[in-house]
Amino acid sequence: MAEVLQKPTVEEIVSKLNSDCPCVNVTRTETRRVYATAPRENSFQVCKYIHDNLTFEHCSTVIGVDYVDHMTVVYHLTNYYTGVMIELSVDIPADDLHIESVTPIWEGANWHERETWELFGIVFDNHPKLKRLLTPDTYEFFPFRKSYKLRGSE
Repeated sequence: MAEVLQKPTVEEIVSKLNSDCPCVNVTRTETRRVYATAPRENSFQVCKYIHDNLTFEHCSTVIGVDYVDHMTVVYHLTNYYTGVMIELSVDIPADDLHIESVTPIWEGANWHERETWELFGIVFDNHPKLKRLLTPDTYEFFPFRKSYKLRGSE
């Protein structure tokens, strides 16, 4: 079992991710901030590792980004002891907008995932209640997608 770090520094986080999660690519760091990417097929396990072994007890946001040819889910994960945040980005192919829900790890991710699904159409597999929050149930569009056209726009 991996060692649990209660108050990890940015350097310790990068070291642990590099040694214990080889699929994670740390792209850069700043004071109290780590930027990283992970493949979709490993995203749930990476998030579980970050929660359990690096004591990141809060998922501040889950957001979608539309790059037209693919989407990206961005997680902002916070360690309250140190104030360090990990920004974890996971690319998803445009023709298969599914990713595992992290709600079993951080219950607070529930509404973030629902909102991201509702606005971008990214499906969070095994989410406990993937229902609309902001738009009517009959709404068939995803308004934050770049392909979404407003009425009257060309």
